[in-house]
Amino acid sequence: MLKFRFDSDFEFIIYLFLMDISFFKTKVKSVSIEKLSIESRHELEQMIVNEINLVEKGLTVICSNVPVNDKTNLDVLCHDNNGQLVILQLTVQEDDAMLLQGLQSLDYVDKFKSFLKATYNKHKIDDKEKPRLVLIAPSFSDAVKRAVESMKGIRIDLYEWEYLKLGDHKGLRLQPIFTWKQPEKPKEKEEKPPEKKHEPKPPKKKEHAPPPPPPEPEPKEEAPKPEPKPEPPKAEPPKEEPPAPVFPKPLAEKPKEKEEPKRKLRLF
Repeated sequence: MLKFRFDSDFEFIIYLFLMDISFFKTKVKSVSIEKLSIESRHELEQMIVNEINLVEKGLTVICSNVPVNDKTNLDVLCHDNNGQLVILQLTVQEDDAMLLQGLQSLDYVDKFKSFLKATYNKHKIDDKEKPRLVLIAPSFSDAVKRAVESMKGIRIDLYEWEYLKLGDHKGLRLQPIFTWKQPEKPKEKEEKPPEKKHEPKPPKKKEHAPPPPPPEPEPKEEAPKPEPKPEPPKAEPPKEEPPAPVFPKPLAEKPKEKEEPKRKLRLF
């Protein structure tokens, strides 16, 4: 059985044309593309496991059909080239419940990823990376698409499958409907190094040229002169008093003449 993945029906026809050009030339009028249905999920699972690169290049199948709880089975467990675990949840008809089943499988694997790494030690499993989910169905409702687009922190990809028949050839075709894009981190502002100031180069001395005159000294700022202190008020000269009246000097008294002592008469 031929299995392939093409992005359009036209590419599918071109591929078959190149494979068997003589067949295409003789029966081109009677060849038509027919869509086939897949009734069994197990049949769809085997097709994808056998041609896992139809989903994504670099995937490696670890195990399949793992029971998660009474109502949910993990269909296919893989890891990519980086060791990240990838869960494939499949359905053969449009079913909104597959999103809930896929989230349950995702939570189950995330809890036991260290155990899975130890159990399947031949595979390069990165148990530090959070697992991601891929839903594969023939179609998805708008409710599922909106729910997946609004989820943050969980990577979920949506793929629609078609099982086509062209003549005697059959093949499974997968078309990505929604693929998760990692949000871009805000770019940190790059600090520009301070621009170096270009210092003028000293002029080259010419031979036999007089040396340049020395630069004039820059005038120094004179220190401010101290303001003159106000002189104390001069003492006014004492006012001239009117001259004192001149009194006549007292006349000098004539010296008294010494009186001769009187002789006492003696009595006989």
